[in-house]
Amino acid sequence: MIKKIRTGILSSIKSKRINVFVLFLLSAFIILMFTKLSKEYTHTVSFGIEKNNVPQKYIILNDSIKLDITLKTHGFKWLKYAFYRPKVKIDFSEDVYRKNDVFEWSKSTAFLNNTQFDKQVELLNLSPDTLRFRYGVNLIKKVPVKTNTNIKFSLGYDLAGQVVSEPDSVTVVGPNILVSKIDFLETEQLNLVDVRSDLNATVSLKLPENKGDLKFSKTKVILKAQVDKFTEGTLKIPVTMVNVPVGINIKYFPKTVGVSYYVSLSNFDSVIAKDFKVVCNYEKATENQSFLIPELVKYPEKVKNAKVNQQHVEFIITK
Repeated sequence: MIKKIRTGILSSIKSKRINVFVLFLLSAFIILMFTKLSKEYTHTVSFGIEKNNVPQKYIILNDSIKLDITLKTHGFKWLKYAFYRPKVKIDFSEDVYRKNDVFEWSKSTAFLNNTQFDKQVELLNLSPDTLRFRYGVNLIKKVPVKTNTNIKFSLGYDLAGQVVSEPDSVTVVGPNILVSKIDFLETEQLNLVDVRSDLNATVSLKLPENKGDLKFSKTKVILKAQVDKFTEGTLKIPVTMVNVPVGINIKYFPKTVGVSYYVSLSNFDSVIAKDFKVVCNYEKATENQSFLIPELVKYPEKVKNAKVNQQHVEFIITK
């Protein structure tokens, strides 16, 4: 029992010594870091460019322009550059001028207008001496949206109308040379299976490769469509003979043919025979041919897969 107590006391003393050592080591590290960070250092850092006050009639093309800046300051100031890439603001209304087909920015202007770094930061050098920004004249163009879908419906279901996009068009703004080549914007393909309810889905647009030089009023659209239960319908439609020469009399059979189609349940009762037209074109008859092929030349938009069930219409020429 006494031996266990002695062992516990010794362990506690050793543990306290370790804790004191760790605390001392941590304090020394913090002091060292503050000492290092309080000293001045000189480094060169690559800065990105933030373009401000660009004239509205121009668009600056998305070139990968950077500026290497040599600065002298203490470690605390340098610490922030370790966590994000810094940017230099260039005011196009004051710091640049237009020359031929580019905007130019000069190193001398930046030295004279050194207001982006505080007094504790000394600006030593900038490279390159001149930055050139390519630009284009803006063109505004409204282009239609083209839907791209791959929809598989549950058995007995189908679209009761067209898939529409909201909005149905997008405004594109950018250099004339780029915008003039865009005639439409297609959506990313929408893939759906086992669909039995109305469609309402947000999809992204396929943007051109040089999208960084362009602005779009929308980059996503909503695709909508009505989905309904469908059933098959059949009607007897009279056959009309067309292009029969004057002076020729034709007798043909049958006088009516069956037409089958698919239609939504909500529209089933509204589909009537007068909505369809089936013709036989006498001009398509070859010599010694005794039949014609009936063609469906008119049917309502509300039906799908409409077809004539009769393959041939027999005819004879009478005097």
